[in-house]
Amino acid sequence: MAHCCINPSILSADFVNLEAELQRISTADAVHVDVMDNHFVPNLTIGLPVVQRIQEVSSLPLDAHLMIADPDRWAPAYAEAGIDSVTFHVEAAKAPVRLARELRSHGAKAGMALKPATAVEPYLDLLPEMDLLLIMTVEPGFGGQAFLDVTLPKIRKAANAVAGSGLPVAIQVDGGVTEETIVRAAEAGATVFVAGSAVYGQADPEQAIASLRAAAKVL
Repeated sequence: MAHCCINPSILSADFVNLEAELQRISTADAVHVDVMDNHFVPNLTIGLPVVQRIQEVSSLPLDAHLMIADPDRWAPAYAEAGIDSVTFHVEAAKAPVRLARELRSHGAKAGMALKPATAVEPYLDLLPEMDLLLIMTVEPGFGGQAFLDVTLPKIRKAANAVAGSGLPVAIQVDGGVTEETIVRAAEAGATVFVAGSAVYGQADPEQAIASLRAAAKVL
């Protein structure tokens, strides 16, 4: 692996001091922002106004993961706001191709996320419409869960499909990423890694980022 991206999740950060928390991960590739609506997932986090404010104070691009119902209606506003990458869940989208094209039309990278139990095969034909494919390696909704190894074959299938297509689609994994599990995910073909407690749960988040990058390259 020539390069991997580490996108720390602020779900594990101190929400009272988010600007300071962003400064602690200045060596990351992007800031992963989990938007949960208490409908698609049983948790409630933040919405567009807070995400926009985070964008204003962040030196890094934002990687928004929308765990929300009706993304066809709500996701385009994140792209219109200038968020670098906007990912929606296929389980919630009514017209994923149309939505991805709308996100791209506003200048955002379009991402498509799949829960652990959602098969990837029905969506591989949609790869030309996407910039990122997010394979959830835990059930979406809460941080601190253990990595699900049953998702590794899905990551491998997705990575092989991307390699065979020649498309510049990133394979992102989210959930339970540690120095140990990142090795298995990288070996399966993932290239972008979302890490919450593995970064913010450490005394030195930037050292944690460096350690995760090093571990991902040990193939």
